[in-house]
Amino acid sequence: MHATVAARVATRPAPPSSRPMTSVQLRAQLQASKPPARGRARAAQPDQMPLLLTSSSLPTLPRPLAAPSRARVRVAASAAASAPDGAGAAATGFPSFLPPAVEHIRDGAAIRLAKRIERTGFSGSPILSSCVRPLKQQEDAEPIVLLHGFDSSCLEWRYTYPLLEEAGHEAWAVDILGWGFSDLATRPPCDVASKREHLYQFWKAYIKRPMVLVGPSLGAAVAIDFSTKYPEAVSKLIFIGASVYTESPKEMNRMPKFVSYAGVFILKSLPLRFLATSLAFNKTPNEFFDWVQIGRLHCLLPWWEDATVDFMIRGGYNVLKKIKQVKHKCLIVWGEDDGIISSKLAYRLHQELPDATLRLVRQCGHIPHVEKPKEAAKLVLEFLERDKVEKTDRASSVTTVLGNI
Repeated sequence: MHATVAARVATRPAPPSSRPMTSVQLRAQLQASKPPARGRARAAQPDQMPLLLTSSSLPTLPRPLAAPSRARVRVAASAAASAPDGAGAAATGFPSFLPPAVEHIRDGAAIRLAKRIERTGFSGSPILSSCVRPLKQQEDAEPIVLLHGFDSSCLEWRYTYPLLEEAGHEAWAVDILGWGFSDLATRPPCDVASKREHLYQFWKAYIKRPMVLVGPSLGAAVAIDFSTKYPEAVSKLIFIGASVYTESPKEMNRMPKFVSYAGVFILKSLPLRFLATSLAFNKTPNEFFDWVQIGRLHCLLPWWEDATVDFMIRGGYNVLKKIKQVKHKCLIVWGEDDGIISSKLAYRLHQELPDATLRLVRQCGHIPHVEKPKEAAKLVLEFLERDKVEKTDRASSVTTVLGNI
């Protein structure tokens, strides 16, 4: 799911009822012969397949998890409200600021990464930023900073993050301002400039040296926007299924807010999340229902609607003119069977970047770092190792030349 989906959805009227649908009701509706009442998720675009919400467009769903009792949810919510930011809940080990629904996730990798999420502050910002920080920082190595896609969170890296860490790299999984699990109780602006400045202040406070910035989907636009503004903060760029050629609709900022909130309501809904998840992967995962729950977990925070509407009505990302300004060495990774952003755009991006390497992942959809984490991690590690070898060779050549003078 990327920004175009949100922009199109935001123009649709509010659904007739605001009561959330239970998983049992959803399952019954998806198995019905006529399309669900919510209709189309977005209009077709030249480089993207149409997102039509019909019973035939979604796979057979696994048996939904049992709904938690109201008493349990109230207890978890009460504990989260009373505990300080960053503190884990006594019974579960999850940070207290995560929504209580995190307790019902069954994905082991997501559980382990969720328990490592913390909120960190830095001078000049009242916002406590959410991230997964490395177990050990390495002053003599380039840190890898992992962004995420549109309306997602650092949990997107639940499978690939451990592989990078096991390979000995210093990796950070950072939530982009307005999404993820940062504390946005003050309702700060979440437009492009604010997202860029927030990431820069985070970099100044914690990273402090050139980083390998990794941007999947809309995160690629975030990375391009950031690296052209602050080139000194970036050593290399890695793009995964890059959403950089879709311009945000200009009429969004003239749209009444209630229409935007109606669109955001649909964006948060389970039917649209099921649709987006089914389209994001080449092969429907066995953990389909659990992955949907993981992908929308951050939407359960009380400020999510406000932050997303603020981003949408302020225009979103338009980085078309900035692509050729990128001077860093780049790696482009793309799922060969990407059903959200055509892999043909990978070749266009490869041509427009002055120093880029392109690698396609076979039998893979829009999110290789989730669908095929071993292949994604291997490509990232090979790219970094190759660059390291090239630097060593250049240094050796310089030493030889100087020795012969």
